[in-house]
Amino acid sequence: MRKTNIGEPDFVRDETDPEGFRAGMARLGSLLGAQETGISVYELPPGQAICPYHYECGEEEWLLVLSGTPTLRTPEGEEPLAPWDVACFPRGPEGAHRIRNEAEDVARVLMFSTVVNPTATVYPDSDKVGIWTDDPESTVMVRRSAGVGYYDGET
Repeated sequence: MRKTNIGEPDFVRDETDPEGFRAGMARLGSLLGAQETGISVYELPPGQAICPYHYECGEEEWLLVLSGTPTLRTPEGEEPLAPWDVACFPRGPEGAHRIRNEAEDVARVLMFSTVVNPTATVYPDSDKVGIWTDDPESTVMVRRSAGVGYYDGET
């Protein structure tokens, strides 16, 4: 059995992330050898979000606030969260969400999800769809308006 402690995880930060999306991340699923579920701990400095407002087409996600008071945006609007608040985001538009820290103190949250591969994620604010696969050449982010017919280019 593998184990880890989430009290002080080793956060990875992607320096190419734009301002507003500079969260630290510790992916625990792969660290612990998980195959069908994923869990990550995020550290959100003030003014930062985990990712843009989105919903998953293939995965169910859960949120647990560990510390701080991040703001959760859903189709119903925005609301502040407190430590130990839990939320579940089902697949599809009704599960759309964004977690952003609008407070002055750092917030930490834990996200848990099923792992589906390949899968798709929809970003309603920017009208994009991301298709995620194990093959980098088949992974793509496109505008929904770029859609083509099923037989386009086939004849």
